[in-house]
Amino acid sequence: MKNQLKTLAFVIIMVTGLTSCKDFLTEEPKGQLASLYYWQSAADLDGAINGLYGNLRATFASEYSNGANLYAGDDIDCNPIGINLGAFSRYDNDPTNLWLNNIWQNTWKCIKNCNFIINGAPKVAEYGVSKEEIDFTLAIAHYWRAYFYFYLVRSWGAVPIMLEAEIDYNKKLNSMEEVYDLIVSDLKIAEGARINYDKVPYVLNGRNTVVGKAGAKATLAYVYMAMAGWPLNKGTEYYQLAAAKAKEVIDGVENGTYNYALYDEHWKIYSVRPEYNYNHIEVLNAVYYNRDTGGQGNVCADYINEIADGWGNSNAEIKFWCDYPEGPRKQAAYFPKMYLIGLSDTLGLLDWWYDTNPPKRLQVRPCFMRTIEGQIRGTDYDWTDPGKPHSTSGDKIAKMVLLSEVYLWYAEALGRSGQTNQDAVNYVNMIRNRADGFGCVVDRSTVGIPEGDHVEHYTNIYPAGMTAEELAEAAYDEHGWEIAGNYAGTIAGRYWDMHRMYRVKAHFEERVRDPEYEVAPGVFRRMGGTPTTGSWSDDKMWLPYPADDVMLNPNLNN
Repeated sequence: MKNQLKTLAFVIIMVTGLTSCKDFLTEEPKGQLASLYYWQSAADLDGAINGLYGNLRATFASEYSNGANLYAGDDIDCNPIGINLGAFSRYDNDPTNLWLNNIWQNTWKCIKNCNFIINGAPKVAEYGVSKEEIDFTLAIAHYWRAYFYFYLVRSWGAVPIMLEAEIDYNKKLNSMEEVYDLIVSDLKIAEGARINYDKVPYVLNGRNTVVGKAGAKATLAYVYMAMAGWPLNKGTEYYQLAAAKAKEVIDGVENGTYNYALYDEHWKIYSVRPEYNYNHIEVLNAVYYNRDTGGQGNVCADYINEIADGWGNSNAEIKFWCDYPEGPRKQAAYFPKMYLIGLSDTLGLLDWWYDTNPPKRLQVRPCFMRTIEGQIRGTDYDWTDPGKPHSTSGDKIAKMVLLSEVYLWYAEALGRSGQTNQDAVNYVNMIRNRADGFGCVVDRSTVGIPEGDHVEHYTNIYPAGMTAEELAEAAYDEHGWEIAGNYAGTIAGRYWDMHRMYRVKAHFEERVRDPEYEVAPGVFRRMGGTPTTGSWSDDKMWLPYPADDVMLNPNLNN
């Protein structure tokens, strides 16, 4: 009977973890039953973490379930005929938006899952499970609760703080300050996570598959940066906290405490080849996928071959593409050429800006190549051969935090606190050198290439005498280029950088103007994308609470 009850309890955990937000906001006795009978052994800790990561995989599988509001950033836009996704691109705060509802629900599901673990895991101590094993589980759950509250507070502002799996239906909104206090508190607990894990499924090829100490520290560094910027505007003190926390990670990497390193070539970050994807040396926190059991959704899958009426959900922004420095990083980020059905059959591979006369294509914009992969498992998509198929659901890991980002966060936070030093300049140059194809070097004498007219442009372009403001802006720009188009779960997508720096308004106004850009000599293309109208107000920086949930809980008011 006892084993039957445990089996029932585990099923309840998984079912309640996947209920709608309406169910989440309604207190039910099933969660109490699971808490009563589930927590009895170390195996229950493993089962709970596996259940949590199952929810994470579902949440980060596509922009449909997480991250659609990042389409308001200046690096990416959506199909102009898109309805639900297009609302985010044009800053249309529609509380009935289906995708808005999906994001809200999935976020709360994961928080509920974390709360179940945080409140229940200590109970297994009664059955002889060590404090070390319990703390390991709690650190992971606290990290992900912080992650999702970080998403909520940046997307909606004030939200209810829920600390129990049984939810107070009438819970009032907590202030942003209170939510950030919880986030910081949770991440400080998460800093107690293990450096390296030693058993499957928490480790693969010697790499952590669940969040560890370095990932928690790096996330806290970026949280401090968000708190330093808009809307809390805590300023210098928090930029200093961010720089110090990022430096802890950097020092740990450089002294061998943490088992991470930079790839020598940028394209390897986003490669699906097993030696890079499943042995990823640069990712500090990721969610792993297996296409056989539900792969990560491929946002590029339906628009590699474009027909006259347009492509899929996602496009890249033209202005951002124009500003993006030429070089191997850009070639890895975007499709250099495209195969357009009905055009390339006779003309071959074409530049993205190609159009008929009179214009025929609905969308004439570049396309990110971050998530696409070949149909044959473990192969990158070959854009030069349109005859090779691609996979619509794949094995690529969702990358939350990259080591390259931590170097840039340190430099930016240091600069915004009014300081500069040679290490910070070196770090920004290191990332740029790799982007330009010279590996991770900061000293041109070690590059091993002959002097030439192009060398100064591509090697250590940021001078030692940079001011603090110049350093901050250089790191900000490089971060935008480094992660552009990667928004499946990332804690610091381009939109989030713009949000904390209050630079969304300028981009909104650019979309309203819809100007033309010279994308090649004598070739001009409009910004295009989702039609954006109206005038700016700061409420466009926030998502509305979903209409269905406002009806359930009047404290969620728009």
